Amino acid sequence: MAHGLRPVGLDFTETAPLRLVCAAHAVAAPGEVYRALADEVEAWPRWFRAVTWARPVEREGRAGREVRLWGGCRFTETVMAAEPMTRYAYRADETNAPGLRALLEDWLLIPAGSGTIVRWTVALDASAPVRLVLGPARPGVGHAFRGAVRSLDRRLADARGHPG
Repeated sequence: MAHGLRPVGLDFTETAPLRLVCAAHAVAAPGEVYRALADEVEAWPRWFRAVTWARPVEREGRAGREVRLWGGCRFTETVMAAEPMTRYAYRADETNAPGLRALLEDWLLIPAGSGTIVRWTVALDASAPVRLVLGPARPGVGHAFRGAVRSLDRRLADARGHPG
């Protein structure tokens, strides 16, 4: 059963009780990475293995997303920041994941030569049992994120017609 989450703003990345921050280098330029994140939402399952289904939606006049993750978790989200070549952030408004109270994900794209440093922050508030599980899960989340960025880089290189 889905339940509503507390609405949070972008500052939640600094104030959340639990934050997971990961970074990886992409050969692709910031504009390419941004388009893949913000404009090609339905393609996320092709490069981020944890995502099994995603689609853009409009919610109350704002851009949003519906996402399903491996394991059956579902999220309805509102896009909080869509700054081409720089930032893409969204907060979860509804989920079927028990114990979550608030969730915001923030993707910052930092130019690095001809490529991009992709920094992903997952900020959340959750019940004590969820926090207890997520603490030790940090290395696995980081590994999954770095794998997703590598996969995205390969996909973007293939689209350009040359290896990444």
